[in-house]
Amino acid sequence: MQSSKDERDISILWQSYHARHEKEVRDQLVEHYLPLVNIIAGRVAISLPSHIERDDLISSGFFGLLDAIERYDSDRPNKFETYAGVRIRGAMLDYLRSRDWIPTSLRQRIRSFEKTVGELENKLGRSATDEEIAEAMDVTMEDLGKIVSQLNVATVIPLDDFIKSEKPMPAGAPDPSVNLEKEEMRKVLGMAIDRLQEKERQVVALYYYEELTMKEISLVLHISEARVCQLHTKAIFRLRGFLARAKATFMY
Repeated sequence: MQSSKDERDISILWQSYHARHEKEVRDQLVEHYLPLVNIIAGRVAISLPSHIERDDLISSGFFGLLDAIERYDSDRPNKFETYAGVRIRGAMLDYLRSRDWIPTSLRQRIRSFEKTVGELENKLGRSATDEEIAEAMDVTMEDLGKIVSQLNVATVIPLDDFIKSEKPMPAGAPDPSVNLEKEEMRKVLGMAIDRLQEKERQVVALYYYEELTMKEISLVLHISEARVCQLHTKAIFRLRGFLARAKATFMY
């Protein structure tokens, strides 16, 4: 936690930067908030394959931090760390998307898995069990576990394609329809999370809301880290399927 003195110093830096936009002041703000980039890079890197360098994530996150410093309005009530966290993570995910880092074979498996689970849960009207998914895919439970483990790498960009933390606003008065759409999607997300199985809900809550690592979640839930990864993967694919179907209804 920052001391009161630190907070006063940072407040003075922000006032100075907003008044004159001097590079020297910006550099001091960057130095102060740079650990935030490292923390977010560590979280994003957890599920990535080894050929993705953490330093590359940090580099892209650095530009997200610069953008956040340039755009932040200190008169608003939201903390800079919250605002910057969105832009830093977004910059890292944009970098990953630009790399097209998921192999074609894995993309095909993702589509097959999503289609199977989506069709099965539409038919059942509830979350499908592992046994039901394995039967629908005509694989053994052991093979399903291997498939889910392989798919875990693809869930590092879980819900960003459906819910954007920020949307560019046109000049002038904000468009109220944008806020309405975001609020509607948040409600849908809440409904989708409620439909998850209990362990999946716990993993989602601990990972995305409490911001625990997979290792920390395994200790909280008294299950293996590999099992946490499996639960996380299945939860995200269920949510993505539910949100994709819900989003399609908004377009009509």
